[in-house]
Amino acid sequence: MRLFAAVVPPVEVLEPLAAAVARLRGRPDAGRLRWTRPEGWHVTVAFYGEVPAGAVAELGDRLARAAARRRGPLSLGLAGGGRFSDTVLWTAATGDVEELGRLAAGAEAAGRRTRGVGEGAGSGAGARGPGGERRYRPHLTLARQRHGGGADLAPYTDALRDFTTPRREVPALTLIRSHLPLRGVAGAQPHYEPVASWPLGGA
Repeated sequence: MRLFAAVVPPVEVLEPLAAAVARLRGRPDAGRLRWTRPEGWHVTVAFYGEVPAGAVAELGDRLARAAARRRGPLSLGLAGGGRFSDTVLWTAATGDVEELGRLAAGAEAAGRRTRGVGEGAGSGAGARGPGGERRYRPHLTLARQRHGGGADLAPYTDALRDFTTPRREVPALTLIRSHLPLRGVAGAQPHYEPVASWPLGGA
């Protein structure tokens, strides 16, 4: 199964985001983008790719320990907008981002140490540095270019420049299964299924 670890912002953070995205989707070229669904919004901390069913329990045990090592719930919000290579539009996580980075490092290490996952584990997402290393940049993906879409993402990031949400507590680390969209089905999107969650700080 295709798995990743993430934190899910609470409704008080996602509601203002939904309102901002609704305005963005009113732009003339918004149809050139494939917009993520609100029910699947999350901030990825580690991506594992295909994980054998027999390795899930071990991965879960290691993620539980990674979550327990944190000091407690994270205070997180969302603000602004950015893009990766003019193909992905996102909004940035704000608040306890250093602690979120430590959680991401722990979740990535959990994958590397799990038999059957190992080399498939990687950081949540971000830009590669000059030495080729991946720098974790916590964000929530809003949209991706459709095949042959060619939308200019600069106006979207400009429109998000002053966007901000309140910061609220995120209490848990969640392991999520990604079901890839059906081939050949117009508008099909990945479906995300929570597998298990562990309290941050072990409370």
